[in-house]
Amino acid sequence: MNAPATFENALQQSALRWPQCTALVSGDERLTYAELWQRICERADVLRREGPKERVVCLRAQSSTDWLIRYFAFHLAGYVAAPLERDTPDALLDAISRELNAAALPPDAADILYTTGTTGRSKGVIVSHRAILANSENLIDAQGFSHDLAFVVNGPLNHIGSLSKVFPVLMLGATVVLLDGMKDHNAFFQALNYPAAKVATFLVPAAIRMLLQLSGERLAACADRIDFIETGAAAISHADMKELCRLLPHSRLYNTYASTETGIIATYNFNDGRCMAGCLGRPMRHAHLGISSEGRIVCSGPMLMSGYAGDAERTASVLRDGKLYTSDLGTIDGEGMLHLSGREDDIINVGGYKVSPLEVEDAALSSPLVADCLCIPSPHPVTGQALKLLVVPAAGCAFTKRTLALFLKERLELYKVPLLYEEVPAIRRTFNGKPDRKSYLRDNCRA
Repeated sequence: MNAPATFENALQQSALRWPQCTALVSGDERLTYAELWQRICERADVLRREGPKERVVCLRAQSSTDWLIRYFAFHLAGYVAAPLERDTPDALLDAISRELNAAALPPDAADILYTTGTTGRSKGVIVSHRAILANSENLIDAQGFSHDLAFVVNGPLNHIGSLSKVFPVLMLGATVVLLDGMKDHNAFFQALNYPAAKVATFLVPAAIRMLLQLSGERLAACADRIDFIETGAAAISHADMKELCRLLPHSRLYNTYASTETGIIATYNFNDGRCMAGCLGRPMRHAHLGISSEGRIVCSGPMLMSGYAGDAERTASVLRDGKLYTSDLGTIDGEGMLHLSGREDDIINVGGYKVSPLEVEDAALSSPLVADCLCIPSPHPVTGQALKLLVVPAAGCAFTKRTLALFLKERLELYKVPLLYEEVPAIRRTFNGKPDRKSYLRDNCRA
C-alpha cells in the first residue's frame, strides 16, 4: 500500500535529490537537506516510542530550525500539529489541547491553525495534508518559486502567511532563511543579501509601509537581487503599491488573496504597469472562485480547510457542497481578476450609506501627512454611526483635522469623509499584521 501524499514525503524526495544543498538558515546555523531530513527522522522515531498519547499536539511557534524540525517530526510520526502563538500561557495551551483532542478530526488532518479572531472568537481551522500540498503547488505555479531561490520568512509560523512559504521552498530544494520578525531591519537586509541567485520574501502591508518610510533607499539598493515580494493578510494601500513598484521596477510584486480557511486562492503581480488597487488576480492552479448573490467571495478547491475543530455548526455555516463562503466582498472583472471591496463585517452604515473602511484608509494613506490609520465606526446621535479616523502622523508632520479632511474631500464622496479624527501613537494590530478592528469596537462599546 502506498504512503499517503504528504509534504513530508516531498521533503524526503528533496533530501534524496539535493542532499548537500542548504535547506534552512537561522542566524549562524545552516542545515543541508540531508541533515534536516536525518534530524526529522530521528525526532520522529523518538516520538513514536515516547511521544504524547494524544493525537493533537500543541506547540508554541518559534522562528528556528529546531522548531521546524519538531513540527515536521510530529507530522511524520502521525500527529496533528497545532502551532500556537509563542506567548500562549500554559493554562490556555492546556485548555486548547484538551478541546482539540476531544474533537473528531478527519484522518487526513495535518494542522490546526488558529485564526486571529479579529472579527469574532478565534477558531481552530483544520488543514489537511492534501491542502498543504495544493497550496504549495499553487504558489510554485503562480509565483515562480524555483530551486535557486532563497526565501526570507520573517513572520509567525503559526499563521498561513509565513508557514505556507516554507513548504514550496523545501519541495523545490531551495533555501528558507528564518528571521525572528521585522524589528531588526539590519537583519532583514542581511537576509536579502544571502548568497543565492535570487531572493524573495513575504511581507504584510504594515511591514512594507515601515520599510518604505524608514529604509526605502536600502530596499531600492536590493532591487537587482529581489526576484519577488508577496503581500497579503491585510489590504495594502495603493500609495504603497506604487512606491514599491518605483523602488523595485524589475521585481514581481504579488498581492495575494488567502486566508486560513480558504487556503491560497489568487494572486496579482501589481508591478505589471497597471498597479490596480484592490486587485488580487486570477485563481491559482487548484483554486476556483465565484461571487455569491450577496457579493461575497466563494472559493472551492483542495486548498480549503476541512472545517473548524469541534464546531460542526460553524463549519456548516460557511462550508457547503465543497464551497467556502467567505465574509469578504468582491467582484470578478472581464479578465477573470478578483477585486476586493472590503469585508462584510467591516462595512460601516452611515445614515443609510454603506462605507468600506478600506477605501477611506487607502485615501488617507496617500497623504504624506499620514504614516498609518484606521477607519472605525463611532456612535452618533443623528446618523447612528459616524466615521472616525485614527491617525498616526508621519514623522515630523503636524496633524490637523482640517488639513486631512480637505485632502480626503478631494478624493472621496462626501459621505465617505470621516467626521471624527483622533491622533494616536500607533494602530493596534494582530500578531500577523492585520488591523485589530475588533479591539477598537470593544473600546467603543465600553465608552
